Amino acid sequence: MNWLWTSSDLLAAMNGRPVGNLPEGIDGISIDSRTISKGEAFFAIKGDRVDGHDYAGIALANGASLLVVSEGKIPALGRLIAPMIVVDDVLEALIRLGCAARDRSAAKVIAVTGSVGKTTTKEMLRHVLSPLGRVHASVASFNNHWGVPLTLARMPEATDFGIFEVGMNHPGEIRPLTKMVRPHVAVVTSIAPAHLGNFESLDEIAAAKAEIFEGVVKGGHAVLNIDSPQYNLLERAAGAAGVSYIHSFGSNPKAEFRLVEFTGRSEGSVLWAGIGGRTLEVAIGAPGRHIAENALAVVAAAKLAGADLDQVLASLATMRPEKGRGLQHRLKVGASRLTLIDESYNANPASMRAAISLLRDAEPPVGGRRIAILGDMLEMGEHAAEVHAALAEPIVEAGIADVWIAGPEMAHLRDALPPEVSVVYREAVDDLTDYALAAVAAGDVVMVKSSKGTGCARIVQALLNAYPEEAARGGEV
Repeated sequence: MNWLWTSSDLLAAMNGRPVGNLPEGIDGISIDSRTISKGEAFFAIKGDRVDGHDYAGIALANGASLLVVSEGKIPALGRLIAPMIVVDDVLEALIRLGCAARDRSAAKVIAVTGSVGKTTTKEMLRHVLSPLGRVHASVASFNNHWGVPLTLARMPEATDFGIFEVGMNHPGEIRPLTKMVRPHVAVVTSIAPAHLGNFESLDEIAAAKAEIFEGVVKGGHAVLNIDSPQYNLLERAAGAAGVSYIHSFGSNPKAEFRLVEFTGRSEGSVLWAGIGGRTLEVAIGAPGRHIAENALAVVAAAKLAGADLDQVLASLATMRPEKGRGLQHRLKVGASRLTLIDESYNANPASMRAAISLLRDAEPPVGGRRIAILGDMLEMGEHAAEVHAALAEPIVEAGIADVWIAGPEMAHLRDALPPEVSVVYREAVDDLTDYALAAVAAGDVVMVKSSKGTGCARIVQALLNAYPEEAARGGEV
């Protein structure tokens, strides 16, 4: 049997104590009792809101073959009888297991961080590298203090490419994560005003992102956006961390992976890339200049990880976005249709502007409208009023005449928009949902963009429930 981990290796890696008759090995690892599969180990992590130990019985009922539990929680498990590995702390044990997974792996490892585009870039890397070998990558946005070690611990020994997303909300959070991942290639997509409530400036955000270089292995690479005002800061930080090779991407003529020319289309794009003295035409299966820029970072990272450049470029044409990140839905409205662009997963000022540009480039049929449905950008702190009001400029420049908004911070945008823009404002997202269901019409192109915590995904779901779908395709922000 080709186990993910044998029980003996689990015990050794986590310094655990066996209880009961342990299985020979496990097929996978889960921290969610609801979605665990038969033959997997359940790690009873104690989080901020729930304690996994309270769900150990459910995990067993759903097929868990092994429990990993904390010594101090044994009394609370009562009469539960099951194979267990008892450890001092479950999260710390998961971290030790993740480090053991990295130690045993011969994979080329790529780590991605940045203010925007992390998940996009990670998924693009997964897509272009999958035809070239066995790929293991973060699920969704598993990029924090438990998501990174969980992703590492799930990495099979026979992996050719490991792709990890690394995120942060505060300084000092990336440092321990990158030292677990130990990437051969570290990518910083961009620096933008995300989590501004926790930082004084963009330079502070860049310095926190630069912690990723501290884990890069000897002889490794950094891939940086040369168009970013913080490029020099990041370049110096990479050098100070001992990164052997520093590479750049972007539209600047000095970029090693250069965007020479870009042509946007409603459902894709074409870029001309300058790489190694060659100018190459590259088709991308998603619209947006920002996608093209991230694609150059993907090409750079994949090439530096040993992938065949021509095969990587060919694969970009078939990439597609994910739910909440620019996925386009064609919804039937009578004999016609409307287009729904789902950008409801997350938002900050930079990704908002990119989404507005995406809506600008959409081409509704005669009589159709471009409608921006926007919710609050969270974690903006004292800058919230300023950054929300500032969205008026790109909206006007894009010629978007219909703006429907919800949330207390979006009131600042309402007040900043000129009279020629038709504005519908509701304080509550659910009230805007009711309005949108009644007001959309055939021919409209509707884009929903917000931070995840606002609940604007409910607007997307309500529209999907109300109208049958023809297809799902398109771009991502």
